[in-house]
Amino acid sequence: MAEPVISEVPDGGWGWMIVLAGFLNNCLLVGITRSFGVFFIQFTQYFGETSSRVSWITSIAMAMQQFASFGWALVFTPTMATISRYFKRRRALATGLAFTGVGIASFFFPPVFQFLIDEYGWRGALQVVSAVMLNLCVCAALLRPITLHEDLLVTSRGHPASGRRSTECWGKVTSAFDLTLFLHRGFVVYSLAVTLMTTGYFVPYIHLMAHGKNLGLSDYKAAFLMSFTAVTETIARLFSGWLADLKLIRKIHTLFAWSVLTGVSLLLLPVGHTYSSLMGLSLFYGFCSGGLAPLFFSTLPDIVGIGRILNATGLFLMLLSVGGLLGPPLSGFLADATGSYSSSFMTAGGFILVGSLALLFLPSFLVRPVVLSGKRTGDPAGAGAGGESTPAPADVTGSCRQE
Repeated sequence: MAEPVISEVPDGGWGWMIVLAGFLNNCLLVGITRSFGVFFIQFTQYFGETSSRVSWITSIAMAMQQFASFGWALVFTPTMATISRYFKRRRALATGLAFTGVGIASFFFPPVFQFLIDEYGWRGALQVVSAVMLNLCVCAALLRPITLHEDLLVTSRGHPASGRRSTECWGKVTSAFDLTLFLHRGFVVYSLAVTLMTTGYFVPYIHLMAHGKNLGLSDYKAAFLMSFTAVTETIARLFSGWLADLKLIRKIHTLFAWSVLTGVSLLLLPVGHTYSSLMGLSLFYGFCSGGLAPLFFSTLPDIVGIGRILNATGLFLMLLSVGGLLGPPLSGFLADATGSYSSSFMTAGGFILVGSLALLFLPSFLVRPVVLSGKRTGDPAGAGAGGESTPAPADVTGSCRQE
């Protein structure tokens, strides 16, 4: 029996179970990756290697997880894309709730990882962590795909999903991966901007603990830097999603504001030289970065339309992998060259600020978009990035389609 077509986005229902799956996924995927700075210290000590070389361990892992999309470890992409398909009016809040798993896991995992290392060594601790990761299978069981009315409209208007030129090899690849998104100006500019941001975004999660150790902090004090940073980050994720869904300001402008604040907070991190001052600046960074993260993905449907969100999310993560791959090793190289992580954090903040400026080149970032398709179905908050509406041929250029 054919799957029923849903005319309106549910904005709830089973979608809340998808949000739960996203929450648990983020705990296990991003939360563990973000807490890996505990192992970074162990690796540098055990192998006697420089910070830049050891940084490749985490950066390659993060980059491969993103580059392997469709699917961040075959989990993240379909989960976040499904949340976007289940929610419209409350999409940013639902995404923020799912991302709170990152903050909560980042609060508990660093001291837990340090305890596991003390008890079982870093090899034994990694085995325990890998066993915990198997719970991702339970999360996958909660996902239920739905067919929206817009999916049929996308197909009928000549979207690559129609199977055109399917007999040709390149046509099949284009159809499967929706490579015409690279002709979509809004998607390309947005992906470039966020890639620049991710080049600096992950640096503190890998090197903040090492920075604390350089300042003379104990292992557990350095671990709690990340833990308490996760508290303000979790609060900010919820606040950011709630604020974005109020539509007081356009979503792309909210994203710009959070990214600027995150860049500034990274520039300020080297100012902290005592435990209390470093903790305060880390809390500020956690709040700013927490507010930024949910908007990365909740803004994407406003740019490409909900009918293309699955392929767009996969390609988006694939491009982001470049930033995740290069950022931490560059940070480690600067630390080795200067003897501290101050220049690393300042460089990371610079990348985020440059990414923020790149958002200005999105279609209609500074001018409110106008209707071209004749149907206003999107979210005005994100219209500056291309708008979410029934896809039309204008999608290929990234033109705006709504007020």
